[in-house]
This record gives sequence, C-alpha cells and structure tokens, in this order.
Amino acid sequence: MNYVIITDSNCELSSEYLSDIPIIILPFSFRLGGNDYHDKFWQEISCRDFYQKLRDGEVSTTSQITPFVFEEIFNHHLSEGKAVLYLGFSSGLSSTYNSALLARTNVIEVNPNADITIFDTKSASAGQGLLVHYAIELFKQGKSKEEVINILSLIMDRQQTWFIVDSLEHLKRGGRISAINETVGHLLKIKPILKLDKEGEIVFVDKVSGRKNSVTELSKKFIELAAGPEPKTIFIHHADCIDEAEYLRSLLLKVSNVKRVIINSMGAVIGSHTGPGSIAISFIGNQVT
Repeated sequence: MNYVIITDSNCELSSEYLSDIPIIILPFSFRLGGNDYHDKFWQEISCRDFYQKLRDGEVSTTSQITPFVFEEIFNHHLSEGKAVLYLGFSSGLSSTYNSALLARTNVIEVNPNADITIFDTKSASAGQGLLVHYAIELFKQGKSKEEVINILSLIMDRQQTWFIVDSLEHLKRGGRISAINETVGHLLKIKPILKLDKEGEIVFVDKVSGRKNSVTELSKKFIELAAGPEPKTIFIHHADCIDEAEYLRSLLLKVSNVKRVIINSMGAVIGSHTGPGSIAISFIGNQVT
C-alpha cells in the first residue's frame, strides 16, 4: 500500500491485537507519583498498579503529543514514499488534533507535495478503538486512503460510544462535569450514563441507581440503538474491572445480531480522567444520529 495509518494510544488496542497489524501507535504521556510514563501497552507500569495508585488517592496528569513528534513521524514515512493518514484522538477532548494539524502545516511548508491527512475521530477509548479497527480492516482489503476516509466518515455518522464511571471525582477534576453533579452522584450513589456526542465531547444522558444497573444499562443501549439483523462488532474497554467487562460481554452475546465482542484495557490517559472502574462501549448503531 502507498500510505501508512497512524493513530495514538487512546485507541487502547492491546499489543496482542496489534502484533501483526500494519499501524503506527504514538503514545501519550502521563505523570504519576513524581514519575513520567508513556501510555504504551502498560510496558512501563502495570494496569493493576496504575489503577491501584489512583484508588489510593494519587493523581495522574496527562500530556498531549507535541507537533515536533508528529513532524518527525510524518517526515519519516514521507521519506519512504508513503502518504500519511493520522486517526486522531477527539478534538473535543484534547488539543492533540490541533498539534497534528500544525505539524502537517509545518511539513507542507518545506515539502508542498506531502500527502498528509489528519482525521478527527471525535472519539476516544472504545470509540476510537472501533474506528481504528475498521480502518485496519479496510487497509487489509486494499482500500485507498480516500476510500478509508469516506467509509470511516459514514461509520462515524452511526457510531455510538457510551460509558460509565464508578466515581465522578476524576471527571470533575478534569473539568468535564460540574461540582454539583459530582456531589449529588456521590451522596446518592447515583451512577451516570454518559456518551460521546458528535463533536467528540462528553455529555450526561441518564442516571441509574447502583453499579450493576449501570453496567446492565450499557447492554440496553446496544439493544435499543443497534437492533436488527446486521451483525455487529462491539468494543468494551475497562479500567481495571475485567469481571464486570466480562459480565457485560455475556449480556451482549445473548443478543442475536452480535458478531463478536472485543475487550481491551482502558489506557492510563483516558483512565486518568475517568478513574478506576470505568467501562466504555462502542458499536455501530442502526441510524444516523
């Protein structure tokens, strides 16, 4: 193929899944307990240790990918005669997308013929992982860069990404929700049902009482929004709560149109903002939303 697909670690696909996949993953960075890490398949800190530190009250702060890093990787692949397709973390949640755009501008100033496409997935975690999964499948089928972009755009029109958090504390700290909502949720043990909207931003949709009910609600969202004969692939990403992720998978596999359910660990960058116990689910719905 004459192009390369690049994405970032917020797609949260496992190293096992990517072992024979032709794709480049750029890691985000985070700082925890005075140490700096790369969000790179848990090579520098284990998933369990990371989330346990958050449970113990430590705070993880995250850093975006810089324009310089993007320029280096773009120029490397351009020098090999490849066009570049970067599938980026939601512009509604990070300025990393803008950093990639700036890098593209800088590269083109020197090399006006550089073929670089910056694609805003307007998603993260399971949602970004689902889109990257389809991009890889299309690449394997021999689709051109333009065909991949067009098909992903159609998928995004129908994509549904929902998630739950065990505590609203981490979203509050990152400025994603109001202090009032966080306090009410804590006092009443109310579990929010959230989603990524079409701008790639987190929105509050509903609330349920109790943790198990919130997990079950994610399966209900799939049944509500993706009914019909078309076989579906579903991504579940979890923040150190594998048993509940497996429970959710068991509920989904009972639905007749489910083709397969892929479970991945939620990475440190997304996990820093959602906290341990978070679960995200993404799938292609029936209607344009």
